[in-house]
Amino acid sequence: MTISPTIFRALASAAFLLVAALSPARLLAADARPVVAAPAGTVEGVTDAGTLAFKGLPYAAPPVGAGRWRAPAPAARWDGVRDASQFGPACVQPTPGPPSVYSGEIGPTSEDCLTLNVWTPSTKGKAPVIVWIHGGSLTAGSGRSELQNGARYAASGVVLVTINYRLGVLGYMAHPELGKESPDGVSGNYGLLDQIAALKWVQRNIAAFGGDPANVTIAGESAGALSVMYLMVSPPARGLFAKAIAQSAYMISTPELKTARYGAPSGEAAGTYVAGVLHAPSLETLRAMDPQVLTDKAAQAGFLPFGVVDGVVLTRQLIETFDRGEQARAPILVGFNSGEIRSLRFLAPPAPKTAADYEKVIRERYGDLADDFLKLYPASNLEESVLATTRDALYGWTSERLARSQAKVGQPSFLYLFDHGYPSMDQAGLHAFHASEIPYMFGTLDRTPPRWPKAPATADERRLSDAMIGYWTSFARTGRPQAAGEATWKPYGPDGDYMAFRDKPTSASNLMPGMFALHERAVCRRKASGDQPWNWNVGLVSPVLSGPTPACP
Repeated sequence: MTISPTIFRALASAAFLLVAALSPARLLAADARPVVAAPAGTVEGVTDAGTLAFKGLPYAAPPVGAGRWRAPAPAARWDGVRDASQFGPACVQPTPGPPSVYSGEIGPTSEDCLTLNVWTPSTKGKAPVIVWIHGGSLTAGSGRSELQNGARYAASGVVLVTINYRLGVLGYMAHPELGKESPDGVSGNYGLLDQIAALKWVQRNIAAFGGDPANVTIAGESAGALSVMYLMVSPPARGLFAKAIAQSAYMISTPELKTARYGAPSGEAAGTYVAGVLHAPSLETLRAMDPQVLTDKAAQAGFLPFGVVDGVVLTRQLIETFDRGEQARAPILVGFNSGEIRSLRFLAPPAPKTAADYEKVIRERYGDLADDFLKLYPASNLEESVLATTRDALYGWTSERLARSQAKVGQPSFLYLFDHGYPSMDQAGLHAFHASEIPYMFGTLDRTPPRWPKAPATADERRLSDAMIGYWTSFARTGRPQAAGEATWKPYGPDGDYMAFRDKPTSASNLMPGMFALHERAVCRRKASGDQPWNWNVGLVSPVLSGPTPACP
């Protein structure tokens, strides 16, 4: 049988339309919006700098009404085609105070906020996936920040997912009455459970967006990196990711659900206190409160959101889980910034008036460790020593401890120090400040907040940004950070190899000799005491440390 050219063209056209209709994504015309048919439902996104973006996708049911302070419930599958051109509202957070270098527009907020955003190079194939968890002290922030726009990652062949999660009192309050509602008898950790729900959504749906659910990297900065550590030790998160990136993480002591320990009240006691301050005699009263009023009043009452050790979501102190080798077996890329505290000076105590006063306090508080302390943080430059002490106790020690811990369980670990500045940053006294690496590793130097020192639009700045994007995305792809034409990033090992990001990436070893050993010994003694926390209460405001023991030399 002979088929005429006209009939052949008609059949070919029909076949093409059929394939397009059945494909998970289809571009109907050159200027049409991308459509994805995912297990969660069909969505219509937008193009963003030559990549595809799908915004405001619900990964869990709205945590409102009786859902306030409950584990996230699955989102219902939607019918029809969902418009995914706009970000969802940010989660409720305290009314902003005085502006800072980080201040920027977050858009509307709502208690109905459990959405995520996806940038992808293509909806075909199996690209590596990075799930980015924003920072903000578990109090503020959202997945829509321009600093974490995912177009550059998508253009580099990586699917980027950014998420919202419950914050502040709505995300982390524990309370005895909430424990009675829970089948596990626990409460708190709701923001962390949101993050786990988002990772489960990714496992079910990301293949439709061109991502590989077997190659997911969790990543975050500051509180986002704290969340990465929580996820690494949380049994419910096991198997939901393959790699981890922790930028400026802080492995501080964590409140326990029912017991006052390490100088902190129990999570339930903190929640009971908040309820009393709010004059709320019952959960019904608390759930009826306006979420913004509730959030503001809880913050004003001093509520600090952290995870709680409940035996279910977080089984023990972070440091204990890593010491026991019970954390996720995942390669890690981890590091911190040389100027962390320059933009977070409220975390550091004021410098004393004289060098003699400084040395006297340090010797009183650090005892036999004082000589080592003063070598690292000398009295000859009081302001710099005070800033460096808090930086290292929070971020430097944590970064190297994570690298050591993952290497110890046989996982490749890659340590870095970000020590880059430029004229406007340095003139503001903010050299390599907290979070200043983010616009480099995301390629968003032109999207920084209004009060952020503006980077010069030079070839050198672009090269450093391109290098960091290369290292970060290749790590997500293969577990080894590489950047074309740049220095080789050696895994952390006996020589303490790390990458220094200054004017350009430079391989180095033995980061800040003596820093890790000093703070490791100090934390060991605090933990052994049972009544001392380990966080930013260091240096001049450290508790008096006990003497050495066989367990804590």
